[in-house]
Amino acid sequence: MSTHALVADHVTLAYDDRVVVDDLTLHLPGTGMTMIVGANGCGKSTLLRAMARLLAPASGAVLLDGADIRRLPTKAVARVVGLLPQSPIAPEGVTVSELVGRGRYPHRSWARPWSSLDDAAVADALIATGIASLADRRVEELSGGQRQRVWIAMALAQEPDILLLDEPTTYLDAAHQIDVLDLLTDLGHRGTAVVVVMHELNLATRYADHLIAMKDGGVVAAGAPRDIVTRELVDHVFGLDAAIIEDPVSATPLVVPIGRHRTAAATTESSGATERTAS
Repeated sequence: MSTHALVADHVTLAYDDRVVVDDLTLHLPGTGMTMIVGANGCGKSTLLRAMARLLAPASGAVLLDGADIRRLPTKAVARVVGLLPQSPIAPEGVTVSELVGRGRYPHRSWARPWSSLDDAAVADALIATGIASLADRRVEELSGGQRQRVWIAMALAQEPDILLLDEPTTYLDAAHQIDVLDLLTDLGHRGTAVVVVMHELNLATRYADHLIAMKDGGVVAAGAPRDIVTRELVDHVFGLDAAIIEDPVSATPLVVPIGRHRTAAATTESSGATERTAS
């Protein structure tokens, strides 16, 4: 469990004159997996950037252990909070071990050059993400799922207590999405507080210990998925009419969209029309 507290305190975030997040207060849990969901443009990724100290609030503050994160030294923040942005790009020609080693930046200085502690942190990160056998491969030679594991390994080598990830399963196929989320769950079990912006709602409800639903720059619901995910919430947040049933694998809420053409009634009616035409 993370011993650090990361809090958005009445935060307003804007790009020029366009407000994206408005007077939002949020206490991130210090344990397990937190998923942030919401429709496109609701402010999820913007909030994550502010929590990682990449975007200055127009008003309010992000607090790390009670201190304004903008006033803390960059390396001090990076030793606690790690960020994996959406669609990161590796320098051409860099190997897996070299890229993962860059995660050690917050722990190094002119007075503390590379040491056996850094070697051990990189080795542990490669093992934890299951890519030790790829250490000498160039990153551009890897598959999308392998590359995503490399980026997560780099974040792990940073040894943060809080790991923020912006849509880490985007562009991955179903099998690799599950691989990445299983890996992040393992990290949560090891004591890292994992916070993920997620667009796959059913994967979020299955994997989240704590779910945060956002709409129009604010939080509309937060809690365990089984406590907050309802038909009304999905309609309000996503504008989606859906049935909520129990996931047969995880016993978590499963969101089943209701469309105009593939409901049982519509399918039956269509079949009947075909039969009548044929006769």
